[in-house]
Amino acid sequence: MPLKVTPKKPVTEDPRHTQAVQNYESGLRALQERKFEKAKGHLQKVLTGPDKSLVDRAQVHIVTCDKHMKEPALQFKTTEEHYDYAVWLINSGDYVAAREHLDKLLKQAPKADYVLYGLAALHCLTGHVEESLKTLNEAIQAKPALRFQARNDTDFQNLAEDPRFTELLYPDPGAEAEPQEEEASAY
Repeated sequence: MPLKVTPKKPVTEDPRHTQAVQNYESGLRALQERKFEKAKGHLQKVLTGPDKSLVDRAQVHIVTCDKHMKEPALQFKTTEEHYDYAVWLINSGDYVAAREHLDKLLKQAPKADYVLYGLAALHCLTGHVEESLKTLNEAIQAKPALRFQARNDTDFQNLAEDPRFTELLYPDPGAEAEPQEEEASAY
């Protein structure tokens, strides 16, 4: 006797679940962009969805949004103060936030030697050797004394063996001087 197979009905997804997932994903994107109010709005819509585990995760993210929205925005009186904060972030290992702050500073003061120097150090610490050398060169062009600071800065230890770094910090003394014409002696 042949086995009777009944065709299965296609599983239809609950539109409330689909909408909850979309809101959750939108909330996470906004959270990653540090747009906490927008993220919270999307995540609150997830709370009415049918999926308990998704609701639980949304509640955790809402708490994060609330925490960040209560923190006052950072206010800096000077670019130097802002730079000091960026250096603190580098020293704390928060390279992503440090880069954001240094990029903001670079837009405010594109020729600031100390900002270029900090960015060069950050590039080196994050393994971006080419960018580090280029930016350090720009910083040294703006303020040649930074050459001496970089020689002993442990942030550049990844470049210590790179000949381009050595050339940048210890330039050939004759290369910087203008060629002098030999004076003919009239005897």
